[in-house]
Amino acid sequence: NQLNFRQIMNFERGNLSNDQLLDLYKKIIKPRLIEEKMLILIRQGKVSKWFSGIGQEAIAVGVTAALHRDEYILPMHRNLGVFTSREIPLYRLFSQWQGKANGFTKGRDRSFHFGTQEYNIVGMISHLGPQLGVADGIALANKLSESGKVTAVFTGEGATSEGDFHEALNIASVWDLPVLFIIENNGYGLSTPTNEQYRCENLADKGVGYGMEPHIIDGNNIVEVYNKISAITESMRTNPRPVLIEFKTFRMRGHEEASGTKYVPQELMDMWAVKDPVENFKKYLFSENILTEQTDAMWHSEIKKEIDDNLLIANNEAAIEASLSEELNDVYKPFNFVETKPSEAVENIRFIDAITAGLRQSMQKYEKSVIMGQDIAEYGGAFKITDGFVAEFGKGRVRNTPICESAVVSTAMGLSIAGYKAIVEMQFADFVSSGFNPIVNYLAKNHYRWNEKADVVVRMPCGGGTQAGPFHSQTNEAWFTKTPGLKVVYPAFPYDAKGLLNAAIEDPNPVMFFEHKQLYRSIKQDVPTDYYTLPLGKAAVLRAGSDVTVISFGAAVHWAIETLDKIGNISADLIDLRSLQPLDTEAIYASVKKTGKVIILQEDSMFGGIASDLSALIMENCFKQLDAPVKRVASLDSPIPFTKALEDQYLPKSRFEEELKNLLAY
Repeated sequence: NQLNFRQIMNFERGNLSNDQLLDLYKKIIKPRLIEEKMLILIRQGKVSKWFSGIGQEAIAVGVTAALHRDEYILPMHRNLGVFTSREIPLYRLFSQWQGKANGFTKGRDRSFHFGTQEYNIVGMISHLGPQLGVADGIALANKLSESGKVTAVFTGEGATSEGDFHEALNIASVWDLPVLFIIENNGYGLSTPTNEQYRCENLADKGVGYGMEPHIIDGNNIVEVYNKISAITESMRTNPRPVLIEFKTFRMRGHEEASGTKYVPQELMDMWAVKDPVENFKKYLFSENILTEQTDAMWHSEIKKEIDDNLLIANNEAAIEASLSEELNDVYKPFNFVETKPSEAVENIRFIDAITAGLRQSMQKYEKSVIMGQDIAEYGGAFKITDGFVAEFGKGRVRNTPICESAVVSTAMGLSIAGYKAIVEMQFADFVSSGFNPIVNYLAKNHYRWNEKADVVVRMPCGGGTQAGPFHSQTNEAWFTKTPGLKVVYPAFPYDAKGLLNAAIEDPNPVMFFEHKQLYRSIKQDVPTDYYTLPLGKAAVLRAGSDVTVISFGAAVHWAIETLDKIGNISADLIDLRSLQPLDTEAIYASVKKTGKVIILQEDSMFGGIASDLSALIMENCFKQLDAPVKRVASLDSPIPFTKALEDQYLPKSRFEEELKNLLAY
């Protein structure tokens, strides 16, 4: 009865008109009716998987209604109301769930794992946490462009235990980013109750530790959700800052339908059942004579017909047929590279100066570009590569970051989504392990999953030879050459470093750009003074010969040169790969077929290094032309040590000469 619902939920309409209240009601019943249809289809075996948001609709609908249409939302599984409130045609949603072409991922990802620029929605990934940092990046772009827009990102109470949650909140707070962080606290992370997930009374309290404004809102009261979020976001648009919202709600179905709810006490289910956000809002509208039975029945009938009609469209759509070329072509965003030729004016500069020049000229070329990293602003970075950049480009575009590599990479992805180019400096390549997840699971897969570029360059100061020990000396390119969707560049000379870095920044795909620390101040070369680019995926043949092919990259190229010069009288093709992904197999095969012998020198340890794949490729494609087994020379299969004697033993430089002589004598 009416007294019961008023005791359960207090609807304070404020300044909302009858039409606004009816609009909210129509918006909230749509996802509920779709969900009810999905549950029927699951029982009929026509849908394989479903993550139900029944009982939580008020949050997704209320938040989306409060935001402007051009403001980005980053939802999760139980936020169907975001998609319906943004008025995505239902047949497209149904096609997405069925893995058909009218969906958003060409059958490559499921359920709500998609985004769409058309509707300013950025979908989730199963790792949950990284999307919080992506919201930071979008909000940073809004702040830099002074657009006055807010970004809303959803997460559950379970994901608040992830490091990405804390990293993203910290960045947003330090940078005063207009991000609305939304926690849907629905009681369970799959089957784990909240008392086994955290000890604080309210998750909103975590915002206080980051100097962030927290709010707790009844997530089942759509009027409260809409009014409070409207007021908060309006304030955020004029006073940009992050806000943390904890919505108290409950998940009335299983984590997914197959999970069931046997682990939930029945009294808890009963308690929340009477707090149903749809039924209580309907009773309120009836009690205030705002909604009539006739109108309610009419809307239910119209929406059910819309659901059935759109299901028919999706059901009649042909299943996707596998296309090998399309699958491979969509791994990277197509990029029509046009090489910019250098002028004749040159200066003799070090490797590190070439990196600085490339960064400076690229940032001059692309006003919507941002570089981020630890200590890169006034201090100029650990290696002083960005010294003076703040004075030229300002702190808005040259940003010191907290020590939180994962959220910084995710922020770079958000900048890309919002139309910026992002450059991230890992202080040392070793530290990328703390940002590994968003690189290999977000940057690398985004274009393939939902046709969204990842215009991000991650700079990787790497390598040994400086007695820096196990945590500052790794050359870890093989971690990334394995991951489809990433490009991996590794220059050995100043000329190449500048031209390839410029090209990497031009390229809208994610690029891991390796810079060997030992080369920074030890190698000099004449380098064009103005802006120029070199194509990624094109090796350099440094020497031509007929006896043997030597393949290398990075600092090892210089070891190969020293060895060849020391021995003398060797007619060798020396190939500097420069780019490891894409790989110039044409140049490799042509050389090997000419010489019949090949030795590959890499600084990384042997097992699982790129030399292994190169060897396999050569054996498969040049076997008949080989006069000897392919030889690999690499560092020891151990962590890289600190003391010089141990590091010298670890690195392959001292072993290369003997192995080369043995190969020539084979």
